[in-house]
Amino acid sequence: MSSALATRVEAAIRRNDLIPPAGEVVCLVSGGPDSTCLWHVLGALGYRVSALHVNHGLRGKESHDDARFCRDIMGAEIVEPSNSPARSRTEAGLREVRYELTGGRGLRATGHTASDQVETILYRLVSSGTTKGIKVKREDGVVRPLLSVWRDETEAYCHEHGLGIRVDSSNADTKRGLIRQEILPRLRELHPAADENLRALAEQRPRLPRALERTLAELLATTDGTRSADLGDDLRAVREYDELRLEGRVAFGPWRLESKLPGLSVRTRRPGDRIAGRRKKVQDLFVDAKVPRLERDEWPLIVSGDDVVSVPGIAEAPGWEGTVTAWKDEEP
Repeated sequence: MSSALATRVEAAIRRNDLIPPAGEVVCLVSGGPDSTCLWHVLGALGYRVSALHVNHGLRGKESHDDARFCRDIMGAEIVEPSNSPARSRTEAGLREVRYELTGGRGLRATGHTASDQVETILYRLVSSGTTKGIKVKREDGVVRPLLSVWRDETEAYCHEHGLGIRVDSSNADTKRGLIRQEILPRLRELHPAADENLRALAEQRPRLPRALERTLAELLATTDGTRSADLGDDLRAVREYDELRLEGRVAFGPWRLESKLPGLSVRTRRPGDRIAGRRKKVQDLFVDAKVPRLERDEWPLIVSGDDVVSVPGIAEAPGWEGTVTAWKDEEP
């Protein structure tokens, strides 16, 4: 079991270019089986591993016992942000606190597994109708080497290697706990491959809702003249010859875009694109902003006529500052 698991983890690291050979990496550990397995297996694979535990202190003595465990067993550095409970008590909010606090620590690894991937996809399916999964590699230097490993495998690994683990008593009271304890077991009753089938959705490209997809397909069936369609939720699509313009709040992949200015269009990049009033190419802006190559062809550009006036999250044309509001779906 352990050698096979280590081989799979190493293959995932090399396939996704997560950690340089024999490179340094900080494991963000909680004391649970996933992060404990991660810390141990990366060390066994020859990486220079250190551990860090962020103690939010939300569970009193249990939180401090978790921190002591991580320090004693893994030699973890303990960080105690005194203001994190005030900032957020949600899973997502606390996770962002951890990422912010460790932002200057170089390459960081978390113990997200295939089981976490399935739970995330299932939650997003019912909450937003998307199948966007956990990224194996975030733009801020956080990597997930265990996304090909299931939770029961990390538990078995820890047991095999005599590694003690901690169990967070608050897990059952979270949305993820509800999915894990009640919803997924019922789905497995419907089909034993429910977990694998849900995980497979993360490998597929996002799709529009079917009704919206049909409406846009009809709108794009011809490029003659001008046509328009009401998409609901105060959103309207206008097609003029070979260009599609969306008016109102726009969902563009993981992006949400909104502007009160009329006549703006959204599209992906084209060869030679430059932001209006600047010499630098959009391609160079992506490079400077360290946007992963695979994301650049799906990044939205806001266009007025032939001019690129905004690359959301990166740059705006002179005189167009603040005219477009853009944000991305929450990252798990």
